[in-house]
Amino acid sequence: MKIIPVLDVLGGIAVHAVAGERQGYKPLQSVLCHSDQPLEIASYFRNLGFTELYLADLDAICKARPNIELIEKIAKTTGLQLMVDAGANNLQRINTLLEARVSKVVIGTETLTSTNFVEKAFRIFGSDSVIISLDVKNREFFGNNNFGELSKPLELVKEFKKMGAVQLIVLDLARVGSGYGVDFPFFRKVLEVADLKVFAGGGVRSLADLRELDSIGIKGVLLASALHNGNIAINELKRTGVEL
Repeated sequence: MKIIPVLDVLGGIAVHAVAGERQGYKPLQSVLCHSDQPLEIASYFRNLGFTELYLADLDAICKARPNIELIEKIAKTTGLQLMVDAGANNLQRINTLLEARVSKVVIGTETLTSTNFVEKAFRIFGSDSVIISLDVKNREFFGNNNFGELSKPLELVKEFKKMGAVQLIVLDLARVGSGYGVDFPFFRKVLEVADLKVFAGGGVRSLADLRELDSIGIKGVLLASALHNGNIAINELKRTGVEL
């Protein structure tokens, strides 16, 4: 199982994401790196031995201008593989991000305007360069559009599989930064309905949570709060044998 640290950027600085309530996000305070500057934090993760970084460009997700210059600078300076959610709901945005050295462009269901767009993105850019994020809150679909029957998360997972998805992020926004713990039963259901490489995000509090996610078949974990507040120490994480 791979551990991918998360960097949430809003207003050009790193912030502490809590339960998807963005109006209340505050500048990041971390035991790892005493800075709220995204490049410094990304560089610190690279120095700790991580090879990949998930970056949520909340400015872009909230309809503002994407932080393309920052994203490109992080990619060039750190050499990290970047998995970036920057509100990609058109082909031009995906192309711009890939040109900025993003390894995987995230299409989040929060900003998805058409399920047909997903199939088109797979066809043009390939399933290695594009990854879908199923955004949920309290096991319900979280997004700006109603896709009818496909607004049921598990039905949407099946549809993405039919479209050619081989990997999937499942982001439980209600549990992000909340300390409520992981919704293991929901992740088990996702794994049951489609044979996909699933990355889990939201609610991880401890090494025990990571072990259980590994045991049920999760292939990667997006990790933020537990790293920044020290609940999961880097040296202990490395001793578990997970991939960084």
